[in-house]
Amino acid sequence: MLVNPLTLLVFSPLLGVLVLLLLPKTKEHALRWTAWVTTLIPAGLFIYIYALFQSGRGMQFKESFNWITFPLNKEFFGEGVQSYFFNVTLSLGIDGLSLPLVGLTALVFIAAAFASFHVKTRLKLYYIWFLVLETGVMGVFTAQDLFLFFLFFELTLIPMFFLIGMWGEMDREKASMKFLLYNGVGSALMFIAFLIVIVTAGFTQEMSNSGVIVQYSGHLDTIMNNLFQDPNALVNMPANGPQENPFFLSEAMRIGLFLLMLSAFGIKLPLFPFHTWMLKVHTEAPPSIVMIHSGILLKMGAYGLIRFGVLLFPQQAVDLAWLLALLGVVNILYGAILAFVQKEFKLVLAYSSISHMGIVLLGLAAMNTIGMQGAVFQLVSHGLISALLFLLVGTVYERTGTTELGRLGGLAKPAPFISGMLLAAGLASLGLPGMSGFISEFLSFLGLFGVYKGYAIVGVVGIIFTAVYVLRGVMSITYGPAPERITAVPDAKWAEAVPMLMLIAAIVLIGVYPAIISDPLQQTVAGFNQVIQSFAGKIGG
Repeated sequence: MLVNPLTLLVFSPLLGVLVLLLLPKTKEHALRWTAWVTTLIPAGLFIYIYALFQSGRGMQFKESFNWITFPLNKEFFGEGVQSYFFNVTLSLGIDGLSLPLVGLTALVFIAAAFASFHVKTRLKLYYIWFLVLETGVMGVFTAQDLFLFFLFFELTLIPMFFLIGMWGEMDREKASMKFLLYNGVGSALMFIAFLIVIVTAGFTQEMSNSGVIVQYSGHLDTIMNNLFQDPNALVNMPANGPQENPFFLSEAMRIGLFLLMLSAFGIKLPLFPFHTWMLKVHTEAPPSIVMIHSGILLKMGAYGLIRFGVLLFPQQAVDLAWLLALLGVVNILYGAILAFVQKEFKLVLAYSSISHMGIVLLGLAAMNTIGMQGAVFQLVSHGLISALLFLLVGTVYERTGTTELGRLGGLAKPAPFISGMLLAAGLASLGLPGMSGFISEFLSFLGLFGVYKGYAIVGVVGIIFTAVYVLRGVMSITYGPAPERITAVPDAKWAEAVPMLMLIAAIVLIGVYPAIISDPLQQTVAGFNQVIQSFAGKIGG
């Protein structure tokens, strides 16, 4: 291809935005089909990239060029330096860690576009924000420059704010403000951490005819090279250039940066007690947007923690693995206890998400190949299952006007397809063998068991309680006595059935053929394991 397919994948949703801008807002049918067809383009490009992806290699489909250059004050370095700059590079790439998440994003956005049939007002504006959000998420998972990642991350906040605040339920404005406030704090912490990393590890220099040129950038290759070498000295320096890095990245600073990354991305994950904003989003946002939020956006926090926390600071991650395990267990137990007492099924699923994201932390805390694979599998698996569950919850709400468990029941007779999908999604959440939930939970706890046995046992018990309560909620909706208003509800329409079938097919495919994720993940996990082994003796102390 003349243009890098990954670049096309990231920015192709904006082509749909351009078409939508040209369409009259009264052409609702054309607006819906334009948005839905646009979501197929990244999916098609993902299939192309996946087919050409080589499992034995690292970052692939790379594209990088200087985007923004700021001249800086060269007097700081003194004599011998001709000039120095700060560069923001438009750098994209995909590896075994980001590949499955890009695929998850493509699939969930297709399903959510189908599920957006319930949106009746300001349709044109809705789909514009919808497609801008997809570009932001794709950029987050493929950015290879810290500032570019930050910009894409921020790009996801703006459309989400409007999608919640304009198309949500009665308390939508409060939910959107809470979303923006919490995520804004997380973004501020992330920006501080990224700035410190760039200033201390984004330093390069080269010789030119006119002298030494010093540059700072957030490119991951530069930062990783510097972080894994002597942090106090510059490598291959010209004789007349500066001989020391003007900034010092001590061990204490590295621990501080890892904790800062954990805090920033933990808000997005979310970690207890920074989770209350998520509950509001899950109860007030429109169903199609909750699908995206729970299925994809929460995964951005875990991805950022892995990419910029664990992989950039592996020694500090090993030293603080006990903290990751503790936070994971707290998330699991807190989610399990709160899910148990909820009478509103949306909140049951929201607290279930908190529990299941705790599994990701436990997989990372293992600091081994099996645990890392389990964490990535859990990101994809929970993304698919939660998207399906919230799609189904929205479908039930459209028909009954409620998701309170005490006011639902007997749905199986009038709506057997919806009920069957609810049962399948509940079993997947429970971790039924043959579905994606089983392999992700099995690998995460298996990796942790040999390192933190106590945490693993407590985590298993907590996640079983959470999953059982989700399944109990599903059973109370589908079976038992049916209230009069439910006896005549229609079954799923084709626009609802298609995304349900897509999501359940992906859940089963990963469950019976996990190599579809594990094969591309091999190189990333191997590199992670190689670095971690040098610190392995400290884990589980």
